Amino acid sequence: MPKPKSKKTEVVASPRRDRRQRRRFSAEEKERILAEADACTERGELGALLRREGLYSSHLSSWRAQREREGAAGLEAKTPGRKPAKDAKDRLIEEQQRKIAKLEKETRIQKGLIDLQRKAHEILGVALPRVEDNDIDDSSSSSNSARKGSR
Repeated sequence: MPKPKSKKTEVVASPRRDRRQRRRFSAEEKERILAEADACTERGELGALLRREGLYSSHLSSWRAQREREGAAGLEAKTPGRKPAKDAKDRLIEEQQRKIAKLEKETRIQKGLIDLQRKAHEILGVALPRVEDNDIDDSSSSSNSARKGSR
């Protein structure tokens, strides 16, 4: 026996199973609630305030701690997620420090190799070729040539 054709039905979430959205309080609301809580002097007033606002006492204590730590700005909403460990300037500085360390290491190696070559030439008795600087002015180059001639 063939199945009867069914009508298209729309699936709607049950109100009992629908998830509630997390409440968010602005800094002004937090300040207002904290002021009201601080003004409660009679027995049961604070509990009534918490029930009316739908809060727990831990909300008040954490808000007070935030306000004490950072002032009124501490009650502002924070952006979710991890805080960046370093900003762009710090990353650039670190990168440049790594480059400097690498270049210093290469320079130490090169100086070591030059010293090794110099010692090898001394042991073998081979004269090393002299390197002249092009930036030296004529007076110092003439004194250099005079030194070369005396050697």
